[in-house]
Amino acid sequence: MRLIHGISYVGFIVRAIITGSATVIARLFRSDYAEPMIVELPMRCATDLEVTVFASSITITPGTLVAAIAAGTSTTPPVVFVHALFEESEASALDGLIDMESRLLSMTRGRAPGPHTDLQGGHP
Repeated sequence: MRLIHGISYVGFIVRAIITGSATVIARLFRSDYAEPMIVELPMRCATDLEVTVFASSITITPGTLVAAIAAGTSTTPPVVFVHALFEESEASALDGLIDMESRLLSMTRGRAPGPHTDLQGGHP
C-alpha cells in the first residue's frame, strides 16, 4: 500500500511542479504578477523525515517556499511558515498545504491521516 501511495505522491509533486511552472510563466504577462503572503500551518508531520520531505516538497513547487519551521514541544506540533506567491487567499493556500501533507502522510504511514485538529472550522 505504501508503494501505491508513494507513486501517487511522486505523481502529485510532478504535477504540482508542472502547473506551478505554468502559473509563474502565465503571471509574467499580468500586471498583478503576484499576491505574496506568508501562511502558518501546524503540521501533523511528526518525524524528522516527514518534516524534511514536506518542507522540500513545498520548496520544490514553484511559487511556494518554506520560510521557517518552528520546532514542536510535547504539547504543540511543529509549525511551518510558507511564503506563497500566487494563492487567492490564505484559506486556499492552507487547503493546498493540508492536501500535500495528507498525501505525504499516507505515503509514510501507509494510511490516510486523521483530520487536522489544530484548525478550527478548517482554518486557524
